[in-house]
Amino acid sequence: MRNTEIPRPGDETDMAKEVTATQIIDMPLAQAWDKLRDISCAHHYVPGIIDTQIVSDNKEGVGASRYVYRKPGSYIQETVEEWHEGEGFLIRLHHGDKPAAPFKSAWFRYQLASEGAERTRLTTTMHFEMPWGVIGSLLEKMMAGVVEKTVADVALAMKLYYESGEPTRGADLKAYKTQHYSSSDRNNAAPETE
Repeated sequence: MRNTEIPRPGDETDMAKEVTATQIIDMPLAQAWDKLRDISCAHHYVPGIIDTQIVSDNKEGVGASRYVYRKPGSYIQETVEEWHEGEGFLIRLHHGDKPAAPFKSAWFRYQLASEGAERTRLTTTMHFEMPWGVIGSLLEKMMAGVVEKTVADVALAMKLYYESGEPTRGADLKAYKTQHYSSSDRNNAAPETE
């Protein structure tokens, strides 16, 4: 499933931006994949999401689609456009036929790789393009820190959820950062853990 009118990650555009974060999860790759493939659980690890609803007939694979809610009645639709069994997937962020505001196009990739028998590397990447030409470029610069923090927080929240089995809340992220990072890192993008 590919919308050829919308630039995709890897397409060359002047306004495209990519932000990546990585975490090491203390569990084997197969176990991490069992958790990742369940796209109904985004509200357990995406900060600010309160609910997830599957809106497609298929619950996984290309074409699987979900609504993620920040508050009742306010959602972003996420549809799987690439599925790599045992490794990860790419979702397109949208609202019906239109991209999720304020983006011209936006995707989020979840990627897993083995780091030995008992550890998994999780890489989260947001690829997006802003509309409005020069104004969009300025908006992108203004949003850069927020997007970087969000992508890093998703990776860290997934690590905490996968390792504990409990949904990660904002207080959990804050407590983890307080315990593991210097004061200057606490409010910024979470550094990679090894």
